[in-house]
Amino acid sequence: MKLYDSLDEVPADFGPSAVTIGKFDGVHSGHRAVIAELRAMAEADGLVPTVVTFDRHPLALINPGLAPERLISNAQKAERLEAAGVQATLSLPFDEAFAAQSPDEFVERVLVNALKARIVFVGSDFRYGHRGEGNVAGLIEEGRRFGFEVRLVDDVRTREGRRASSTWIREALAQGRVEEAAEVLGTPATVRSIVVPGEKRGRELGFPTANLRPNPEGLIPADGVYAGWLTVDGVTYPAAISIGNNPTFEGVPARQVEAYVLDEDIDLYGRTVELAFVKYLRGMEKYDSIEALVAALRKDVDDTRAALGMPPQP
Repeated sequence: MKLYDSLDEVPADFGPSAVTIGKFDGVHSGHRAVIAELRAMAEADGLVPTVVTFDRHPLALINPGLAPERLISNAQKAERLEAAGVQATLSLPFDEAFAAQSPDEFVERVLVNALKARIVFVGSDFRYGHRGEGNVAGLIEEGRRFGFEVRLVDDVRTREGRRASSTWIREALAQGRVEEAAEVLGTPATVRSIVVPGEKRGRELGFPTANLRPNPEGLIPADGVYAGWLTVDGVTYPAAISIGNNPTFEGVPARQVEAYVLDEDIDLYGRTVELAFVKYLRGMEKYDSIEALVAALRKDVDDTRAALGMPPQP
């Protein structure tokens, strides 16, 4: 996939293209359904399937207090768009200059001059240009003027009939409902960061953990213990994952994310790992003794094995 971080990076001979536009936070099941349709349209007409997205949520500029947390980083977004079959992504900086341009300027500069769009695939509530002054009716008129066709996206709904959305995923993760989030995402929720040294209490107890550097890529689920997977250098291992401040011990930094890899002793310090959350096991608890904590950790490992479909430990 070709990734362009500004209009200036798009080559003069790019296109012609079929384009869809959106935030694409999470690249969830609804997004991938849209991309699949886009690819089919592009293939039928010999066009380049292209996504236009932004380097931040527009509210991060317009009203930062209302801007939602990101589900994934820009790097993760690019990876997932490529995996979905997008051939080109234009990730535009959503800065004051971009927000100030008129609907006509957006269409001419982005869709016509840069991407040479022949099909523009958007939702019925699509807005664009300064203060969202442009709408689908206006885009259709611009299409007649510049020679592109506007096609409308149907909502993608889950088995429960609810529209797949990034908002729904955030709600589920905030309550630890990682299985529900995975259904909407179409894949388990993940976080990614570098492993840093911790207090080594887990190793002293017989459960050495990989501690993630704070502020990882991806939205951290609610505090608790989860069954999941740890991936490093393309190899995936089963893991019991803990999120929280470990109330049994004093002075532990808030909201640590740490993972205990089952059946392996791997040196992960300084390496980038990705954690995938499969099932919520329990909340964070304070234990009255080290023995009680160790017993709980052993049960977490047993529950992780069961959740991941692994045989019991011999």
